[in-house]
Amino acid sequence: MNELIKNYIGKEVIIYTHSSSGVTGTVTRIEDNWIEVEDKYGNKEAVNTDYISRIKEYPRNKKGKKKMVVA
Repeated sequence: MNELIKNYIGKEVIIYTHSSSGVTGTVTRIEDNWIEVEDKYGNKEAVNTDYISRIKEYPRNKKGKKKMVVA
């Protein structure tokens, strides 16, 4: 799974886990079974890959602006 996630390094993503609705931020690094995600305020959060159910790149419109995400 880590090989697939490495494609998201440096991109803004939404990570859905089994216990929460989603973690949003930029993937900064991947180590062992952990992903480090940094939000727009600079706060970092580690997510265990064993609990990830889905990862997707943050959707943007044709002009490059963020679309609203409804969970």
